[in-house]
Amino acid sequence: MSDITEKDQQVVAELMARARKAQKEFEQKFTDQKVLFEIAQYMAWLGVKYDKELADLAVAESGMGKYDSKVAKMEVKMRGVMRDLIGAKTVGVVEEIPEKGLTHIVKPVGVIGAIIPCTNPEVTPFIKGIHAIVCRNAIIMSPHPKTAGTNKFCVDLMRRALKRFGAPEDLVLSIDHPTLGASQALMEQCDLVVATGGTGLVTAAYSSGTPAIGVGAGNAVVILDETADVKDAVKKIYMSKTFDNATSCSSENSIVVHESIYDEVLEELQKYHGLLCNAEQQEKLRQMMFLPTGHYNGKMGFAGATPEKIAKLAGIDDMPEGTEFFIVQEAPEKPEDIGGFKYPFGGEKLCVVLDVFKYSDFDTAVEIVNACHRWSGLGHSCGIHTTREDHIKELADRTYVTRVEICQPVALANTGSFTNGLPITASLGCGTWGGNSVSENVTWKHMLNNTWVSRPIPENKPADEILFGNAMNEEY
Repeated sequence: MSDITEKDQQVVAELMARARKAQKEFEQKFTDQKVLFEIAQYMAWLGVKYDKELADLAVAESGMGKYDSKVAKMEVKMRGVMRDLIGAKTVGVVEEIPEKGLTHIVKPVGVIGAIIPCTNPEVTPFIKGIHAIVCRNAIIMSPHPKTAGTNKFCVDLMRRALKRFGAPEDLVLSIDHPTLGASQALMEQCDLVVATGGTGLVTAAYSSGTPAIGVGAGNAVVILDETADVKDAVKKIYMSKTFDNATSCSSENSIVVHESIYDEVLEELQKYHGLLCNAEQQEKLRQMMFLPTGHYNGKMGFAGATPEKIAKLAGIDDMPEGTEFFIVQEAPEKPEDIGGFKYPFGGEKLCVVLDVFKYSDFDTAVEIVNACHRWSGLGHSCGIHTTREDHIKELADRTYVTRVEICQPVALANTGSFTNGLPITASLGCGTWGGNSVSENVTWKHMLNNTWVSRPIPENKPADEILFGNAMNEEY
């Protein structure tokens, strides 16, 4: 049953008319790759220039995350997006393949409908906006109602950059008074949906009848094997887990630790102000964080919350001052027991609660990773701290994820960084495992249409002996 009202339809229809007019003009008049790159530069620089104001507003509106983390996120992401755009070809002929008689031309997709989550309301609009504009698209943002003000601030800044170059400002628009119905109407009326948010929202995007790029639920699970550098690994896990109060879907939700270093890892985690929960504290978290089915209770307010708020919500009144995250320990008899209300912590939590499993053989460790993902976050990511290449290969071969991070803080690496080769983004496709059409980091490349011009070439038809080999000699 649709939640779209007549008012929703009208609001979106008016925005679409403005966006389509602007996009047609932009496509026709702005065909210089250098100018498109310069517009992106101005957009990104305004994101950097106003990062403190954006961070402050995002935290105030959403009640999630950390001011310092959000400032750092804007600083890194804007620079990273521009790094990845150096040399990018987003207009006209981008490739000639003479031996195949092919010419590759790229064109805009039109008007993009962008769904913006409240967990990342400061950086997601900028990344999607820059990627859309450099490909000569228009984009309409549909933010979470909690963070509509942050979204409008982002949109206004990007429109300022467009005005600077004489480009139509209506290339970047937003639903300033967002509703569920308006988001649905946008997804139905636009040319491409790029949806970042919860599973329900992504499902709605794929069901809208419009081509869609969605992202799957996150649940990063990381192994520390017997060769791990414990101090280095724990420092990176701490950095990642506490960054922006774990609003990132890439934050380590669970770690799987070899028995030979298990106690050392727990001790090291506590040095970083992790509270190793006793049985009573862990049970209080379980009762309040999860529904009777074992699924995360998103309505309770744990997502992106401070440790103090989490303790208050769970009724933990003996949390030491200075606690930065919570450590829980689950010990199922076998990996397949993970999930449900008995062992629920192995799923995505979007808060500063870290689940720790112990293992004795690497086969079991991989099974724990897969069990966690069967419960939550299939297709997203995993990682390992190790010096053993065979363990890296086995983990990559046997898990159903689109990213495997080696000796890195996952939340700071998955969306791309200056210390790995992944393209920098805010949207992570999780492949068919996660119910997505894309199994890589979503960037400007996904916001283009492709035209292939084919010319005649000398016949390229190999002999049957090459094409069919020994199969031709078999009796059938």
